[in-house]
Formats: sequence, C-alpha cells, structure tokens
Amino acid sequence: MPKSYLIDMDGVIVRGNELIPGADAFLDRLHQRQLKFLILTNNPIYTQVDLQHRLQRIGLNVTTDHLYTSALATALFLKAQKPNGTAFVLGESGLTEALHEVGYVLTEHNPDYVVLGETTSLSYGKMTQAVRLVSQGARFIATNPDPNGPGDGGIVPACGAVAALIESASGVPPYFIGKPNPLMMRTALRYLGEHSENTIMVGDRMDTDIRVGTESGLETVLVLSGVTTRDMIDRFPYRPTRIVDSVADLEV
Repeated sequence: MPKSYLIDMDGVIVRGNELIPGADAFLDRLHQRQLKFLILTNNPIYTQVDLQHRLQRIGLNVTTDHLYTSALATALFLKAQKPNGTAFVLGESGLTEALHEVGYVLTEHNPDYVVLGETTSLSYGKMTQAVRLVSQGARFIATNPDPNGPGDGGIVPACGAVAALIESASGVPPYFIGKPNPLMMRTALRYLGEHSENTIMVGDRMDTDIRVGTESGLETVLVLSGVTTRDMIDRFPYRPTRIVDSVADLEV
C-alpha cells in the first residue's frame, strides 16, 4: 500500500529561507503519485496562509492543507480538553488565529489557560501577567519545547526558554504540545486522515523528529541535510528506519 508522509520543514524542505536542493522534486513526486502528506513545523508564529506563501515563493507546490503547525495542534488539543474555553496568549497570529478558529476567546481576565508560543514582541509586563495568571490557577500550555532557534546574526531565545522562565517564577511546569510529544503526531495523523502504520516520518533531528516518529509507531527517515550528522546517530538509543542524505534521494 502506498505510504503517506509527515515531513519536517526546517532542515528537510527548507534551510532558513532557502529551498533544500531536490525538495521541490520530492514534493512533485508525492503529487504525481497522489500521496497524502503534511509538512510539519514546531514554529507556531505563522498561519497556514503565511507558510503557503513563503513556500510557494521559493518554488514549492503546496496548499494550506499541506501545512501543520504546533499552533494548530495546540488549538485542537485545547478544543478537545475544554471546548469554547478562554486563554491568555503570548504569541503571534499563527497561534491566536488557530485558537479563534476552534472557538476560543482570548482574555486577560481569569482565563482557563495561559498559552505560550513563539513571539518576537514579548514584554516584561505580559510575561509578569502570565506568571501571575499561572500562579492563580490558569493551566499552562506551551506550543513547543525548543529552547532556541535561528535568527538574524545567530540564535534567538525560543518558546522553551521563555517557558522555563515562567515555570521558574510560578513554580508550575508547562505542558508542551509540539514535537517530541507524540500528541503532535496523533493530531497530525487525524488531520491527514491517516494511520500510523501507513505513514512515514521524515526529519532531520534524532532528538525530536525520529524520536516522536518512533514513539508514535511510524516508519522513520532521517535526512542529513539539517541538524543531525551521521556521526551523531549512534548516541541515541533508537535508530531511524532509513538514513538518506536529503529528500532528493527519497523514492516514493
């Protein structure tokens, strides 16, 4: 039976704002065989429309239905846990729009949840407010555990680093939704309408992509076009099903 694909974005399809050579041809092969696929990202900043524009601009044939973010996974989780709830959000439009679409109201007054995502406009006042709300009983959710990410001139603090600050100040740990939480994969599979035994996870990180694929029961493919090098693989207690230099080498 033909397989479906969950494909990490950064390090697999793109590197920063540049296309990884052969990624466009790989996606074209998926289209030609009419295989289902989702491109995944732990980054919750952008909406599906934003990401589609970014990827189409560099030559990738994708629609919004091919894109799945930790913001969407977070929104679906909250909808399942407490339909039509309320949230105080530290994040950008990708997260706030996803929450609105599942019926959540964003508020600063006695919210059910404090939801933290990536943001480039974090203020001390907002962070203090989040700490106080969590301390007063709001449940603490974070979109992804990544402590840092790439930025102009070098790395920048990411969601995991800010979550650690709020946890330290409030004494309450967050529940992370994004990879390597298998919850991200299960919601992505439901979004795709697929089962784990018929799906392949393609990623560039052993500690997130291959781990979450393994724990979710998926076949896994490690590409060496991103973070993980071949020498690093043996440090981990689990192994990918296959290893290739890049998605350009993947036959479908």
